[in-house]
Amino acid sequence: MSVEYSPVLWNRQKKRYDLALLGFVALYFILFAGFHLWLHPSTSPESLIIRSTATLAFLLLHVILVIGPLCRLNAAFLPLLYNRRHLGVSMFIIALVHAIVSLIQFHALGDVSPLVALFTSNPNYDSISQFPFQIFGFFALLILFLMAATSHDFWLENLSPRVWKALHMMVYVAYALIVLHVALGVLQQEGVPLGATLLGVGMLVVVGLHVTVGLKTDTNESKAIGNAKEGFVPVCSLEEIAENRAKVVILAGENIAIFKYDGKLSAVHNVCKHQNGPLGEGKIVDGCITCPWHGYQYLPENGQSPPPFTEKVKTYDVRVDGGTVYVNPKPHPEGTKRPPAVIA
Repeated sequence: MSVEYSPVLWNRQKKRYDLALLGFVALYFILFAGFHLWLHPSTSPESLIIRSTATLAFLLLHVILVIGPLCRLNAAFLPLLYNRRHLGVSMFIIALVHAIVSLIQFHALGDVSPLVALFTSNPNYDSISQFPFQIFGFFALLILFLMAATSHDFWLENLSPRVWKALHMMVYVAYALIVLHVALGVLQQEGVPLGATLLGVGMLVVVGLHVTVGLKTDTNESKAIGNAKEGFVPVCSLEEIAENRAKVVILAGENIAIFKYDGKLSAVHNVCKHQNGPLGEGKIVDGCITCPWHGYQYLPENGQSPPPFTEKVKTYDVRVDGGTVYVNPKPHPEGTKRPPAVIA
């Protein structure tokens, strides 16, 4: 084989995370079943499974979508981000149970294949109120399957981070399809006002957090504050960069993170090689730039990951003059060692 497979290793933190997730899922099913049977005692076991798995999978999808923005607003949420793939795979399995039971319940008793019946049993494709909402869930499930199947770093490495990230950004397409699935199905067919309210609140939370983080990122990313001199562009004052932290600037299309550490300044490309995480939102840990998303590290002077790791990012030249920080936006090749600017 031309590629190597590394099994998933569960450390203590991941085991605690997975146990907490399993406990939450079990508790949700118990509470949902008890509350639902109290309100609707005649509910069949099949309907109970369909409704409980549907609501839980949709809830977990909302959690997955807001973890990233929450982490950029508050670092306390980072442990959730480090193990988000476990949450995503769990969500897919729950959604798969919902889909299988629904397919059996509503499409397995006819004289055609259940999958064929899914697309042909309701021909009202030209009607909004009677649109066959199940197909939106079907295509959303395909996307979630593709993401779950490629969640391991084996695929990240062999597909390349850019392709892998683009593939997993399809979660937003899946979310839009599921919103249509819910809106056209449960809300229009059964007319549940509480469901419509919860759906609207969920969408507002997801969209609101992403917009908030986008505005915050635009505010934190600086541009030039003066005229370039010998290729160096003034970007900020020295006091604007906290010790062992970074200032992010956008210059000539380059996304640059300038780190202050040990009386020095170094600049590297702001995008982590692992999953395009924002290195500038991380900090220097044990002499290395540490990505806030998954802990990948790079030496600030050359942009190389410490051995035995091989990731590399571009580096840039930095100067300090009269308390002003200057950066040359012309990048050096990935892993190129550049002398840091010494703070007088």
